Amino acid sequence: MPLKTIVFIVVSILLLYGLFTVGFPFLLALLIAILLEPVVLWMMRKFRFNRIVSAAITCSLLIAGILSAFFLIGLKIYLEFVEFVGKIPMILSEVDLFVKEALTGQGIIYRSFPVEWAGYIQSGLIMGVDSLTDGLNRIISSASGMILNVAKTLPNLLIFSIVFILALFLISIGLEQIKRTFLHWFSDGTRGKMESVLSHLREAIIGFLKAQILISVLTYIVTLIGLLFLGTGYPLAIALIIIIVDLLPILGTGSVLVPWAAYSFIQGDLNLAIGLLILFLVITVFRRIVEPKIVGDAVGISALATLASLYIGFKLIGVAGLFLGPIVIIFFQALKKAGIAKIKIDL
Repeated sequence: MPLKTIVFIVVSILLLYGLFTVGFPFLLALLIAILLEPVVLWMMRKFRFNRIVSAAITCSLLIAGILSAFFLIGLKIYLEFVEFVGKIPMILSEVDLFVKEALTGQGIIYRSFPVEWAGYIQSGLIMGVDSLTDGLNRIISSASGMILNVAKTLPNLLIFSIVFILALFLISIGLEQIKRTFLHWFSDGTRGKMESVLSHLREAIIGFLKAQILISVLTYIVTLIGLLFLGTGYPLAIALIIIIVDLLPILGTGSVLVPWAAYSFIQGDLNLAIGLLILFLVITVFRRIVEPKIVGDAVGISALATLASLYIGFKLIGVAGLFLGPIVIIFFQALKKAGIAKIKIDL
């Protein structure tokens, strides 16, 4: 591989890292502007609008949709939170009664399990209650600090949102000029190859988004089947909530199913608790099996390369690496398809 190509790849990776950290609002705006480009071009052809009007309308509709979704979701979360806070005294009372009843020699533990097992479970429950009490005390003592930290992030979130919205409008309006300026950096012989790289990148990004939608749909079906089998209430809505949470790398399905299983156990519904834990394991294993394959096929890289890029990216730079890792592989693959990156080992 020529030295120029190696330098170009290294510089590109460093730029991508910078975009995923400091310049993330601009990168996000650029990606969305590229995805909105077909809609902008369609409006220009269909309604004879100029590019400024078409881009402004398209971006405005998208921002309005996002804000509406956030408002509705935020309102729902607020109402649910208020309702949950109102039920906390009742829940704590039920937990207290259950623990007192369970710790007696004739409690539900001794009725449900052999005597040998019941003793171990009773000891574990006592330790769990003590740990829970300590945890609640720590949470209460640090609540003011948590609220202060959240308040500190609000200005950053506001600045991020403003920069993202402005960047989205400006990039969408000037996308063609940005592309011409970018290609102008390269020689006439390389310009066609870079256009091919950009084309492959766009196809790969769209394929990646389609793959995520397909994975979410399949996971929703698996979750819905599991909830129907367990006989829980509101399976359609709960499955949707689980899928939304599962899209967040930091949380995942365990953030819903594990606390639900713990609450079911406290309520004495052992079958539901075990069923929810099994469903959590099934969903986790299912996603780990199908995600590399589906994403790999969608973006044109192998399942092993996809899995390795996800793991290495996460280990190196955290959550952002879950997105940057596959993009680096996609970018390198696009360079290979365009004939820019050629690796041939000659021993």
